[in-house]
Amino acid sequence: MVDKSKIEEGVRLLLEGIGENADREGLRETPRRIARMYEEIFGGMDEDPMVPLSKQFQAEGAGIVLEKDITFYSTCEHHLMPFFGKAHVAYLPDGKVVGLSKLARTVEIFARRPQLQEKLTAQVADAMMDYLRPKGVMVMLEAEHMCMTMRGVKKPGSKTVTVAVRGAFEENSGLQDTFYHMLGR
Repeated sequence: MVDKSKIEEGVRLLLEGIGENADREGLRETPRRIARMYEEIFGGMDEDPMVPLSKQFQAEGAGIVLEKDITFYSTCEHHLMPFFGKAHVAYLPDGKVVGLSKLARTVEIFARRPQLQEKLTAQVADAMMDYLRPKGVMVMLEAEHMCMTMRGVKKPGSKTVTVAVRGAFEENSGLQDTFYHMLGR
């Protein structure tokens, strides 16, 4: 649960730390605005991915299901700066499927936490294996990290790509090839 008073206090200290006057007109409401914003962007902290993945339907004989180009926004836990991009989530059902919006919702739950892209990719794949129990899962995230764009090496437009494979996708390179083909690669 987000403690907005602690966030407000922290933002005030941050503003003072950079030499600003936290009481000046343009900044007076900033701690409160930031606290509300953090409550929204870190809302995944209190959400359980089992909830969206528990809404399942029978679908015997279903082939690969791919939801691609799921836009996500997250926050790097190292610098507390945003990273954002597209998630591509595929699974090979074992008699049950989940509503397509539930795949996007699962990505969103994990993305709305202080995060590492590598960990986010694995968390989505593991949650699908744990709660949906498919034959296999493959997840790819492509993201731009503001900690590389605005600071440090300052390379805007560069993308980090991470992949997690589980079950049948891990054991069968042909399924991986099909995944990449379905993405148009």
